[in-house]
Amino acid sequence: MAQNYDVVILGGGTGGYVAAIRSAQLGLKTAIVEKGNLGGTCLHQGCIPSKALLRSAEVYATTKNHAADFGVNTGEVSLDFSRVQQRKQGIVDQLHAGVQGLMKKGKIDVYEGIGRILGPSIFSPNPGTISVEMNNGEENEMLIPNNVIIATGSRPRTLPGLEIDGEFVMSSDEALAMSELPKSILIVGGGVIGIEWASMLNDFGVEVTVLEYADRIIPTEDKDISKEMQKLLKKKGVKFATSAKVLPETIEKGDGQVAIQAEINGSNETFTAEKMLVSVGRQANVENIGIENTDILVENGFIQVKNTFQTKESHIYAIGDVIGGMQLAHVASHEGITAVEHIKGNAPHAINYDLVSRCIYSNPEAASVGITEDQAKEQGYDVKTGKFSFKAIGKALVYGESDGFVKIIADKETNDILGVHMIGPHVTDMISEAGLAMVLDATPWEIADTIHPHPTLSEVMGEAALAVDGKAIHS
Repeated sequence: MAQNYDVVILGGGTGGYVAAIRSAQLGLKTAIVEKGNLGGTCLHQGCIPSKALLRSAEVYATTKNHAADFGVNTGEVSLDFSRVQQRKQGIVDQLHAGVQGLMKKGKIDVYEGIGRILGPSIFSPNPGTISVEMNNGEENEMLIPNNVIIATGSRPRTLPGLEIDGEFVMSSDEALAMSELPKSILIVGGGVIGIEWASMLNDFGVEVTVLEYADRIIPTEDKDISKEMQKLLKKKGVKFATSAKVLPETIEKGDGQVAIQAEINGSNETFTAEKMLVSVGRQANVENIGIENTDILVENGFIQVKNTFQTKESHIYAIGDVIGGMQLAHVASHEGITAVEHIKGNAPHAINYDLVSRCIYSNPEAASVGITEDQAKEQGYDVKTGKFSFKAIGKALVYGESDGFVKIIADKETNDILGVHMIGPHVTDMISEAGLAMVLDATPWEIADTIHPHPTLSEVMGEAALAVDGKAIHS
């Protein structure tokens, strides 16, 4: 028997389930179709499990290498990786149960299976009816929605010739499930995910080598952040090869190791390790969901949408990784809320992606909002910058983590803040001050005039804001 809904969401990841909650709050009859576990990649194969591992790695490295600095005698420090994985899974399970509870609270129907969009049929003259192939093997369910939101997310991308085998070559999915750590690893890709894994595995005591195609790691971030991150990770023992074009056809696997060549400055160099992690971005899950039964446009592997997140089929929306863009969980959530508000007719504001904070949860952390100094100059701005080091921040010295800095980029003519870039202790928790400042169109003077409590790490923001005009107090 067919079921009628106001909104059916394909995909129960962060974007999908948040959209469902807002939809239910607005009084819309709502259903989610999810083939795996509610929470999606972020909860089960991404944000949460990787950060749990990063935290364990940080605690291990701090205890092993720096406990004596704090006057703490620990004796021999060892790692029980099975307990690390148990803790990670416990956190995931707790949050998963929470999401399930939110679905029940909102009276949101959850269909466990694969949903496909049908074309015009006996159920509807328009494409959009959802046929759900149920995981339990029961007869397909037919859902007839007034509106559809596609939130099917993404999966790790690989390179031709570097197919994932789970033994020698892994994506982040397989890496998260490792039962034991390798002694050495090659990480192909020095972007955000690659750097987080490099930091984590290095802190766990793995010998790490990063191969990055661009001339610097995390190439989408400000150059000063990239330079500082590479310097600090290199100091901890991570090896880097930039401007490295990996040659998949040269890969050799066996005898407990994997080897591959990379072209660097016109000559080939061979790299060898026990494992290889391929981290070269993510591709949208647009296959096998019935898009071919609609007029929805897919370009370069991503669904094309308006700023309301409507596809070419105005009653079918798409959000999150499947539309490309920033591919961040918090972005997907806000896209989902915006789509549902538009369905309800509430005329929501379009998302300004320049005001979205970006975080790298490595050790040290990095975070940013707005544009880089190079981007500002390319866009014709006459810029002024302020930079302030954590080495002059008392709380950073108390923590024993004084590497890094905050950099603020402003327009000389208007004094508007164009971008804020941070690297150092707990900056992923501090970036929201900068994000709010940009949303409110604040100037460096207004940040500096905000009295930051002492001693806190946040003082670095006030000092960096003063530094924009050469007025930093403690430099």
